[in-house]
Amino acid sequence: MKKKGTYLMAEKSTGFISEFKQFIARGNVMDMAVGVIVGGAFKSIADSLVNDIMMPLISLLTGNVSFSTMSVVVGDNLTVIPYGNFLAAVLNFLITAFAVFCLVKGINRFHKKKEAAPPPPPSPSKEEALLTEIRDLLKEQQK
Repeated sequence: MKKKGTYLMAEKSTGFISEFKQFIARGNVMDMAVGVIVGGAFKSIADSLVNDIMMPLISLLTGNVSFSTMSVVVGDNLTVIPYGNFLAAVLNFLITAFAVFCLVKGINRFHKKKEAAPPPPPSPSKEEALLTEIRDLLKEQQK
């Protein structure tokens, strides 16, 4: 683990899913600013995807139970907790976060700077060159 700011980051994690998890958890200001802007613009699309496409498909799998009607009655039957709306909001968040992640990943790939080649090793000083010459001459004499 490397310590980066106040967050602990994995050295090198592989895989799209682990990179997505790191994106959600890290505190990079630029990524978050882009996320807020694009997330706000993407919200209506994600809402429609969740409410109009995914929730009906999920309700088919759960026996035509609608998420909007899922609730728990607590106490004296006057307090109702509609947890189905919460599940829909969580699904909406994950879709929005995933879309923003893909956008930022594409932008980062586009702006990725090519790594500069390492500089060539410095040429030896005059003294080192002379000492190398002397060493080579001594080796020849010993042969």
